[in-house]
Amino acid sequence: MTPSATHDPPSSASPARPRILVPEKVSPDGLALLTPHFDVDNRLGLSAEDVISLIPQYHGLIVRSETQVTVNVLQAGKKLRVVARAGVGVDNIDVSTATTQGIIVVNSPAGNIVAAAEHTVALLLATARNLGRADGTVKNGAWERSKLVGVEVGSKTLGIIGLGKVGMNVARMAKGLGMEVVAVDPYASADIARQAGVQLVPSLKDLLPVVDFLTIHTPLLATTLDLIGEEELKKMKKTARVLNVARGGVYNEAALLKALDEGWIAGAGIDVWSSEPPQEDSAAAKLSRHPKVVATPHLGASTVEAQENVSMDVCKQVLEILRGGLPTSAVNAPIIVPEEYRKLQPSVQLVEKMGRLYTQHFVRSKGGMMGRRRFELIYHGDLAGMTNTKPLFAALVKGLVASFSDSHVNIVNATLIAKEKGIVISETHSRQAEQPTFANLVTLRSYEAGSGGSEQVIEGYATDDRAYISKLDRFNGVFTPEGTLIILHNYDEPGKIGGVGMVLGAHGINIKFMQVASLDPHQQQLAAVQDEPVKGHEALMILGVMGPVSNDVLEGLKNSEGVLDVSLVKL
Repeated sequence: MTPSATHDPPSSASPARPRILVPEKVSPDGLALLTPHFDVDNRLGLSAEDVISLIPQYHGLIVRSETQVTVNVLQAGKKLRVVARAGVGVDNIDVSTATTQGIIVVNSPAGNIVAAAEHTVALLLATARNLGRADGTVKNGAWERSKLVGVEVGSKTLGIIGLGKVGMNVARMAKGLGMEVVAVDPYASADIARQAGVQLVPSLKDLLPVVDFLTIHTPLLATTLDLIGEEELKKMKKTARVLNVARGGVYNEAALLKALDEGWIAGAGIDVWSSEPPQEDSAAAKLSRHPKVVATPHLGASTVEAQENVSMDVCKQVLEILRGGLPTSAVNAPIIVPEEYRKLQPSVQLVEKMGRLYTQHFVRSKGGMMGRRRFELIYHGDLAGMTNTKPLFAALVKGLVASFSDSHVNIVNATLIAKEKGIVISETHSRQAEQPTFANLVTLRSYEAGSGGSEQVIEGYATDDRAYISKLDRFNGVFTPEGTLIILHNYDEPGKIGGVGMVLGAHGINIKFMQVASLDPHQQQLAAVQDEPVKGHEALMILGVMGPVSNDVLEGLKNSEGVLDVSLVKL
């Protein structure tokens, strides 16, 4: 029997058909799949208050980007079993609340891939040839050929941040234009990139100085917000142009405006904005009117074909879910038996944060790549007795790829995405006779393939409402993986805390909490056997901070006496 995708399948004894509310324009071809089985109400022009008042009657909700599916909507939807977004992003849906309400959130991550890639290339060509200004001047009766000399894109270098499905399509189209393509994505398959003629580089500092055009194709997360700011823009060629058909906010809009005004770069093509439409007098509004910017009103997915694709995709998933099946693109909670889900949910959140912590502490901050590393999830205590740990596997994949991929990971596609990204994960159920201190204890081990050394470890446990990390690499110390963290690897000696506090205080950064993690007892024994001097004793200092952490702050901490390394983690 197919596992149920919902907590309460419709009873065969009830004659009432499930109802679906569609408050936006959705392709009728998709809705036609639903009408034989459900009552579908396509009601356009509803206010936020209207949606809240109507939603208690409905089992499904299908939206695009205008309807805000807030906590109030979801809590009012007592019968809701699925919310479907006819598109890629789910920024307008409170996914966390939907998860706690047991509502499945689905989207169509593949429906507009080609449309988004084509629009990226359209903006690339438009910025290269000044098409926006040329069109405007001709319409205004001017003829300014000499002022609108452009550049050819053939033989130029395109840089891509995030080599997911959209990024790879852009790369292939750019190769067709005769461009050289370089990319940064620590999870991209080196073989697939090589076959597409894409050169992978380790980090932004290797990418930015060599590109003539730059495009970003990552989700908007804490780690990708303001990914390109003043410092990054100053590293680019003065003739370079930047493109954004991903998410508003991956470029710092104020910094981009300054870069165009100061001549650090030559132009920009922008389709997405931090606020849509851009708020008056904001940096986004000034960018949209800037003579060096080709601006479009979020048209990346606005093609007839893309709208039909996403409509058909999400309507098929809604049909499957309301009939008791599994979705293909769930973006929130993995779908399992409700009782198992309640037991696993705290650990699901823990493992995802362990994956994010691994990426940012061990990979991102050190500019590394993950192609040769292998991962092992070890379950202890009650978790070791759970038969269905697919949600934990999916949570780790989601955490590992979140910073550099536009992939939406769920229980259905986690294995496929892991394979695509070259991530190898094994799972071990520890059956030790001695019970661990915590019932939901998880160990994440990472090691280099074919090597007995270079092991990296994160260990944590979960309670009903909180996740904790209890071991990071060779160090023991309990802290909560939340918010912005600064992790310092330093010598354990007097005065270290005061020195770090002075650096942060000088930059106006408040410390929410601090935890010192000491060497694992086994490591201390090794140090004693080796007669290591006191200064050789190492520790980690984990700081939860408030305030923007700039590169100047990190450099100041790295230059503090006795500090061996610093990483910035945002969870």
